[in-house]
Amino acid sequence: MNTNYKNSYKSTEKELVSLAVYNVGYQKCNPKYQWGPGIRDHYLIHYIIAGKGRLKVGQTVYNLEAGDSFLIYPDTEASYTADESEPWEYAWVGFNGSDAPILLNATDFKPEHPVITSTPYGKEIAHQLRHIYEVRGSDFESAVEMTGRLYMTLAVFLKGAGHTPVQNNYHTYVQKAVEYIAAHYSYQITIEDIAAYVGLSRSHLFRSFEAVLQLSPKEYLSQFRIKQACYLLRHSNLSITAIANSVGFESSLYFSKAFKKAKQMPPRDYKQKYSEYKNPRQD
Repeated sequence: MNTNYKNSYKSTEKELVSLAVYNVGYQKCNPKYQWGPGIRDHYLIHYIIAGKGRLKVGQTVYNLEAGDSFLIYPDTEASYTADESEPWEYAWVGFNGSDAPILLNATDFKPEHPVITSTPYGKEIAHQLRHIYEVRGSDFESAVEMTGRLYMTLAVFLKGAGHTPVQNNYHTYVQKAVEYIAAHYSYQITIEDIAAYVGLSRSHLFRSFEAVLQLSPKEYLSQFRIKQACYLLRHSNLSITAIANSVGFESSLYFSKAFKKAKQMPPRDYKQKYSEYKNPRQD
């Protein structure tokens, strides 16, 4: 009897800013159901809800069960197989973006050991993955909400990272700061605002970001805003001024200077080159 059950969603929009959901879903597998061997062009996290299975990455085999998570890295050959007697059920999310390697590097997932066993935050992970699926959609609003939920999912993995106490504090501070930035970047927030929200001095926040992300808080905030602006330049008909306001820059002139420094071209040229609109609005 075929008991394999799969519920999934694949996004056709894979260009959203610094983090984008590629696919999300849930599967209750048949005995010995297998994917691979093969490679992905994105990151793919599975959380095992019930049952057992086996993950093979290269020549290394991991026997996994309910409560475990595993990460498939881009361009890494892998296969995974459901147990014959207790086939697993899992939820997954596939994603990519420039923030992905930075955030994953702050978790316990490592290329040489892409498995986290018996996480105490399993219910939170499953909850967040379910929410990503529930808000799925190809429109801009859904893409933004899926990305927000993905940040929250990765934040749970950061919370569970088993680093030394000082390092763990750093990760907790950066997690809170990243969540604040993702929610408030469209306003003219300052580094002092972020530090106050996290409960740190500006210098302590700086040290935390440098330790975890190898970026300053100002650099991270600017990069986040520029990536958001890139998406709006490609996929909206907003003027340059409206986009600058939408991503939190105090003026279109300052935005244009920051954008040109980051992308080696003014935002107007970027819009003309990449916009899906044939006649983009002018300021």
